[in-house]
Amino acid sequence: MATAIADIEIIPLSEACGAEIRGVDLTKPLDGKTLKSIEQAWYDHLVIVFRDQDISNEDQVRFCRYFGDLEDVRTGKFANEEMRHTMMITNVTDTGFQTALENGDMWFHSDQCYYEFPCRASTLYAIEIPKVGGNTLFANCYAAWETLPASLREKLDGLKARNIYDYARNPLKRGDNIDPDAPQYDHPVARTHPETGRKALYVNRLMTDIIHGLSEQESDETLQKLFEHSEKPEFTYEHVWQVGDLVMWDNRCSMHARTDFDPGERRMMRRITVKGEDVR
Repeated sequence: MATAIADIEIIPLSEACGAEIRGVDLTKPLDGKTLKSIEQAWYDHLVIVFRDQDISNEDQVRFCRYFGDLEDVRTGKFANEEMRHTMMITNVTDTGFQTALENGDMWFHSDQCYYEFPCRASTLYAIEIPKVGGNTLFANCYAAWETLPASLREKLDGLKARNIYDYARNPLKRGDNIDPDAPQYDHPVARTHPETGRKALYVNRLMTDIIHGLSEQESDETLQKLFEHSEKPEFTYEHVWQVGDLVMWDNRCSMHARTDFDPGERRMMRRITVKGEDVR
């Protein structure tokens, strides 16, 4: 059911997470009332979608700044100040922006969980999309944590896990086999959202390597159970992209994955992220 707030409609996209917000033109500045409604929808639904937006890089930068200071892209040279915040997630070269190669599928993960202060929000704007595939799956990590057996929550609460930036690793690349130079950081297995006060599971298949305080075998077995649990269909929303979509998600209580697509087709997404806070 659509919820009308002023001239805005907030339409849930699944029972797990995700809502489309209608009645907003992101080429224009937002007033305080509109922004408050959008922010609350973000807290309530974890992932918010704006369709049919013909926005520039500057428009996306302005929107993201409503939610905090922006992350700088950590490598590359920039033609102007605004481009320093922007990365193209694409298999297309010569975009004029810093790019990340992006073909095929990608496991569930939370952006920048390998840093001390992971970004709080990520945005993607769809410029070019393949005919089939390249969808983004979002998982509700509140629900994943809250539906674990109470005994397992009690066991894991207070423990920390190591998260590593190593996209090339496979399930056998564990422990001493990881790249010692790869960015990595220990974060709580369950983190508390600073705005909502709710706890969310904060481990993911792509980047979480080990749970400290457990034996290696127990850690591996527990992580596998957590991955399988948190990726269940009842906790996920699959976003099928359209050109002109702007999607923003909350990295503190969700994770995301990408489905496979034909590498011969172009996929170009513009990414800007908002700086985060201490993980507790």
